[in-house]
This record gives sequence, structure tokens and C-alpha cells, in this order.
Amino acid sequence: MPEHRKLHPEKSDKTDERPKTDIKNSHLRFGLLGKSVVQSLPIGVVAFDPDLKIIEANSRAAKLIELGDYIDKSLAKGTDDKVWPSWTEQLKSVVSTGKTCGFDSVNYTLNGKTKLLRILCTPLKAKTARNLGGTVIIEDITEKVNIQRQLANAEKLAAVGKLASKVAHELNNPMDGILRYINLAMRIIEQENLEKPKEYLTQCRQGLMRMVQIVSELLEFSRSTYASLEYVKIEQIIEDAIKTMDARAEASNVRVLRNYAPGIPQIGNGNLFQVFCNLIKNALDAMPDGGELSISTRLAADDTAVVEFRDTGTGLPAENADAIFEPFFTTKDKGKGTGLGLAICKDIVERYHGRITAENAPGGGSIFTVYLPVAGNSEKNS
Repeated sequence: MPEHRKLHPEKSDKTDERPKTDIKNSHLRFGLLGKSVVQSLPIGVVAFDPDLKIIEANSRAAKLIELGDYIDKSLAKGTDDKVWPSWTEQLKSVVSTGKTCGFDSVNYTLNGKTKLLRILCTPLKAKTARNLGGTVIIEDITEKVNIQRQLANAEKLAAVGKLASKVAHELNNPMDGILRYINLAMRIIEQENLEKPKEYLTQCRQGLMRMVQIVSELLEFSRSTYASLEYVKIEQIIEDAIKTMDARAEASNVRVLRNYAPGIPQIGNGNLFQVFCNLIKNALDAMPDGGELSISTRLAADDTAVVEFRDTGTGLPAENADAIFEPFFTTKDKGKGTGLGLAICKDIVERYHGRITAENAPGGGSIFTVYLPVAGNSEKNS
């Protein structure tokens, strides 16, 4: 990658013949000191003439956008023109009016990867008020926005956790008493062989058991401490979870396939068993008429253990991809999911400094992937 981009006037754009500017003595050139300063900046800087032809650009700009001969075309290459207005019109307006124009959260795709950019377009004028062109400042705010979202989500989860804990504790005792009396009443009714009261109480008991499940998951979600760490092979944790779900998998006619990579260091169990059980349960729920659940492991180059759960079920609605790990969000039918299972999984995995992702499989179904750092645990590998 060269230190700076320098485009010569003899190079022309066949699809856009614009007047050439004499850039040899142009005021838009960075100069020796300017180049040194601009090249060291963590943001992209592009200078362009009144015809939007790029005069200079630092190396950071070349990493953020696909630089061509003209700045408007360079910006348009990676953005959706249905979402953003014409870059040509916007930049020419900046030059002609002398007013700065900014764009926040611009999705720009380069080499197949989409980044979130903040773009600021500023005009440049000579002392004679003659328009010299302008500059475009480009900042990659992808990580910053992600951190802000994570912080906002963490605050929301903390608030929900405190509320959930209080609500769960308040409901536990009265629900326990109600369930006890329903069981006693059902026992007497069964002895008297009364069908209708038994049916009604059975419905009451099912509803109450549903409430017990929600309260149990609320308590689990609100807890800040987890089980003590015991270093074991990750395949062992997965196998324990599969055994727990064996009966349900058999009843759903789901075949579980394994593909474990050798040589993965041992990892602290903690509550990973709960994570894997939950992911297997969700996969089985997505395949009520049977199918296959493939569970595989591998060790990534950055010493991260990767566990993938791929099912052949109904898949995930595309519009819910970002919300699926939020508390109380569920894609299951009413009464069949609390919306806390995946939120708890995400919370546990992040305590390992890992992450969990969800996506639709290319051939149908869904893929849940857990990434767990294992660096420093290799001495415990047996």
C-alpha cells in the first residue's frame, strides 16, 4: 500500500468525462508536512477538486473505501443508492454552497465486508473566495457503535435482572402453595372419580407449571454467580447435554451427528452444560417432524474453541436475527417459550469472554455457533 494516493490528470474516466484540473500547483495537495500528519491519522482523508476528481488521499482512506478517480464514484461503489442520496449532488452542493455536510452510520461494503462509516464533507476555498474543491473525512465507527449497543444492552439486562429477581422471589411462595393445594384437590377428585373437576384442575396445574418455569428462568437470568469451574474436555460437556436430551430427540425422530476435532484444550465447565442443553433443546423444538442436528467442534487460529449446532429445522426469521438473544424475545408459538433461554446462554458465554451467534443455514435450518477462548488452558489438556 503506497503512503499516499496521487492521481495524474492524464488518467480519465471513460464513463464520466469531466474537465481536468491543473493539480501540479493545486492548493489541495497536502504538502510534505501535511502528508506526514495526514498519513498518521486514524481516519481517512481525501482531497478533491471542484469536479470531484481525487487529488490526494491517505492510506487509511484506501482501506475504508474503494478509491477511484472521482470521490463521488468511490463513495457510490460501496453504498446503496436506494438508501443514500446521490453522492455527486451532495458533494457538488458542498463545493458550490460552501456548507459542510455530514453523514452518520453509512453502510459501506468493501471486499465483501460491510463497515459502518461516518463521512464528513467539507468545502475548501481560496482567499479570493474561489472554490478549490473539498475534503472528505471518513471514520470507521463500526466498533464504536457495537460497543455502545453492548453497553446499552448491558444496562438494560442489569435492570431487567434486578426486576426479575424481585418478581420471581415474590411469586415463588404463593405459587408453591397454590400448586400444593391443586395437587391435593386432584388427589381427592381422582378418588371420587369426578372427571370434569379433574379436567379443570389439570388445566390450572398446567398453567401454574408454566408460571413456575418462567419464574425459574427469571431467577436464573437474574443471578450474577455461576457454578465453580471444573476443567474438562468440551466434548464431554456436549455429550452430557446430548444424553440429557436423548429421550426428547428420540421422541422427535431427530438424529444427532457428532464431529469433534482433536486437540482442543480443556475448558472450565461452569454453566456451559446449560448453554449446550438449551441450544440442543431449541434445535429439537425447531424439528417437530424429525431431522438432523449436527454438532461439531474446531480450534480456530486465535486459540478459540468453536462449537457449532446446525439443525435442519424451520430456520430463523431474517428480521429477528439481531433480537433473538434479547430477554423475553421468542419465535416460538405463544405459551411455548419464555424468551429467556438464549439470553441466559449469551450471558453465560460472555462471562467466558466468548460470544454466540445465530444464522440461517444455506440449505435450510439454523446454525448457532459458540466461540470460547481457551488460551492459557493448554496445560490442563490431557
